[in-house]
Amino acid sequence: MSVAQRRLESRVRRHARVRRRISGSSQRPRLAIFKSTKHLYAQLVDDSKNHTITGVSTLSPALRERCDKLTGVECAKVIGETIAQAALDRKISEVVFDRGGFKYMGKVKILAEAARAKGLKF
Repeated sequence: MSVAQRRLESRVRRHARVRRRISGSSQRPRLAIFKSTKHLYAQLVDDSKNHTITGVSTLSPALRERCDKLTGVECAKVIGETIAQAALDRKISEVVFDRGGFKYMGKVKILAEAARAKGLKF
């Protein structure tokens, strides 16, 4: 088994362990984060209805051009602010943070701090 495969399996195991304990509802949805090697995704999920409320990523048409000119960390900040604004527009002020098995550092931390700065509580 390659190092990349082991790393992926470890992340998936960590995410499954966290997901056993947390879930989102319509009053307090789950803010799920996923990052690939090139892109960053954030979405608000209502697990009681198995429904994605809204999502933002570096591939979103509104952010694609903007994120092309920014570094990864700067783009994470933009995504955090955008997902927070989308949540506040839907009158959602509290969420459950799901870091997706990733360490709370770098892009994940910047995204979370930007969302908190915009007014989301978690």
